[in-house]
Amino acid sequence: MATNTQFSKETYLYWYELMQLIRQFELKAEEKYKMAGKIRGFFHAYVGQEAIAAGCMTATRPEDPFITACRDHGLGMAKGITPNEAMAELYGKSTGCAKGKGGSMHFFSKEHHFFGGHGIVGGQIGVGAGLAFAEQYRGTDNVVLCFFGDGAARQGVLHETFNLAMLWNLPVVFICENNHYAMGTSIERTSNVLDIYKLADGFEMPGDSVDGMNPETVHEAVSRAVKRAREKGGPTLLEIKTYRYKGHSISDPGKYRTKEELEEYKSKDPILLTLHTIKEKGIATDEEIAAIDKRIEDVVEAAVKFAEESPFPDASEVLKDVYADPNYEFIVD
Repeated sequence: MATNTQFSKETYLYWYELMQLIRQFELKAEEKYKMAGKIRGFFHAYVGQEAIAAGCMTATRPEDPFITACRDHGLGMAKGITPNEAMAELYGKSTGCAKGKGGSMHFFSKEHHFFGGHGIVGGQIGVGAGLAFAEQYRGTDNVVLCFFGDGAARQGVLHETFNLAMLWNLPVVFICENNHYAMGTSIERTSNVLDIYKLADGFEMPGDSVDGMNPETVHEAVSRAVKRAREKGGPTLLEIKTYRYKGHSISDPGKYRTKEELEEYKSKDPILLTLHTIKEKGIATDEEIAAIDKRIEDVVEAAVKFAEESPFPDASEVLKDVYADPNYEFIVD
């Protein structure tokens, strides 16, 4: 249910610029993966889902921890990882946000309270509750946003985590980014429960379904859930319905969906919808929008240059950052 919040000019322009940054970064990275062979391994693009990152950022504070799954580039940059650090990480360079050791699926920034980037399906759900327990234990009023996909909603860890999160009244918002196909199989073929937010009912947890193609609706829903958690009202499950315009990963041709369906969702593109609102409200001129677009283009091109000129990690780095204890005794041949 919308709260009819009146958003400022600055908010709309922030949303537009952030979503454009994510979109153009992902498209450029895909180009470097496919055409130039500069990026290897797995690659999961956030194209189409940008409104979630945008709305969540304006509904939270910088110190609120985020944790997510393999599709992490957009949320990582939203939280403060620079495009330079992000692109360098994709290139496997030492200047990346995980020193070139994480790659696409394992972005990380303690400084910006971004705790991954997790490749194990659903693995971050339990860790997200652990982060919330830590905030509660330390006596902060920070709230954790724990993101996962519709495929991860089938994992057993979700139910165990929901049970303890409610039992301990943890300050966490569980966000299912439902892009409908998990790795490539529709929810209708994998679950009798098609409305994922209803899974919260089994734990007497508040739950809601949210339009994920609009940063306004995302902001409003996340704001309500975050407010509840800050006021010690416990967890919330938000099923934010979105759509990825690309395949699950770079190698996925997406043949399990029709071209007509894809085009229908492209007509709901969150960037175009936000741009329409900006123009309708007279928030910015065409020249001002063009200036933003040019700035984003320059930033992304600079990120590629930074990544290509950065060094690969030295071989001496291979055993570092594995354990917190720097003196841990590895068994090495």
